Amino acid sequence: MVKAIVGANWGDEGKGKITDLLAEKSDVVIRFQGGANAGHTIICDYGRFALHQLPSGVFYPHTTNIIGTGVALDIPKFLSELKQLEDGGVPVPHVIVDRRTQVLMPYHVLQDTYEEERLAGKAFGSTKSGIAPFYSDKYAKIGIQIADLFDEARLMERLEHVCELKNVLWVHLYRKDPLEPKAIFDQLMGYRESIAPFVGDTVTFVHQALKAGKTVLLEGQLGSMKDPDLGIYPFTTSSHTLAGFGCVGGGVPPTAFQDVVCVSKAYSSSVGAGAFVSELFGPEADELRRRGGDKGEFGATTGRPRRVGWYDAVASRYGAMVQGATEIALTAIDCLGYLDEIKVCVGYEVDGQILRDFPVSAQLDRAKPVYTTLPGWKSDVRGVTEFGKLPREAQDYVKFLEKELEVPIKIVSTGPKRHEIIDLH
Repeated sequence: MVKAIVGANWGDEGKGKITDLLAEKSDVVIRFQGGANAGHTIICDYGRFALHQLPSGVFYPHTTNIIGTGVALDIPKFLSELKQLEDGGVPVPHVIVDRRTQVLMPYHVLQDTYEEERLAGKAFGSTKSGIAPFYSDKYAKIGIQIADLFDEARLMERLEHVCELKNVLWVHLYRKDPLEPKAIFDQLMGYRESIAPFVGDTVTFVHQALKAGKTVLLEGQLGSMKDPDLGIYPFTTSSHTLAGFGCVGGGVPPTAFQDVVCVSKAYSSSVGAGAFVSELFGPEADELRRRGGDKGEFGATTGRPRRVGWYDAVASRYGAMVQGATEIALTAIDCLGYLDEIKVCVGYEVDGQILRDFPVSAQLDRAKPVYTTLPGWKSDVRGVTEFGKLPREAQDYVKFLEKELEVPIKIVSTGPKRHEIIDLH
């Protein structure tokens, strides 16, 4: 059976920890979309690790970890992460990269950087990891698959074609030196030997695993608000962040889905531009940012400060709905123990009307939050593993969010470590 772990919000919900937790009793873990533009932080027996390309099942020797066809594979970063695991004393994980997975090219990072520079004050807040140009090229049919690295004539032909197109932008729009196909070819040949041991046919592997009764986890990157179709377009990522896309990017049949675990943080956070209705500012935001996450609310990839705010039940309910959530994993509740009162955004006021359903992007910029205020619990709950041992106010907060989300909360995370968890199954 297939279980997806995906985000209800803007990303940074704690999906890595939940995937790592559930991987303990799973056989296969698949990254099915996204690239190295966002990270999953794992704290396990080997220490603290920030993963950007590798699936969050790599800390278990019994799991097979797959890079699916929906991923933007940055080969140097992939190899660097493997080296970090080795240096950290982690046993060599079993990793397979699908032969059809496409390579994030050096010119994708350049184009991302040049375009953000050109847009200046109207930039999208990209991490400049090359993600938008990568997916643009993929759907324009000028992407480079892993398999192309092993067919030199085909690779060179495709690179010459790509550079012919790119150099129009490079020279005439960005005022940069043109790309040289041979230099890029030589760079890719340097990657080929290193990536070769990991390349395989993951689609067949996954289908055979399911026939054998194995448990497969799909690990999503970012969250519902960043989906290019159903999120806060155009301030989204460029791959589909929804569980349903796991059927394509992970190569699993839709008939195999059993559960969708939708991860949602006990307050809101976001990286990048775009509407964020419940956002906090000033000292109030600084304090939550400092206390949030496992080392503050700063991007695992870029280190830049995340935007933070009160829990947004309107966005989260919508996010869980479009993910098809069967259950919610609520994370980082331990970060709120310093507050006398905690607000929850339960509606949006748009043009004098109170909305409970999440609106389209054109209305979001005019939305104002409608809050319900709940009492804080004013105590440290980190590491609590039984719901009944939480302060009554903390229990009430979880129950209030569950009612707003209209999906059962089955996991409550009380800290960043693997087993700092309340299991409500």
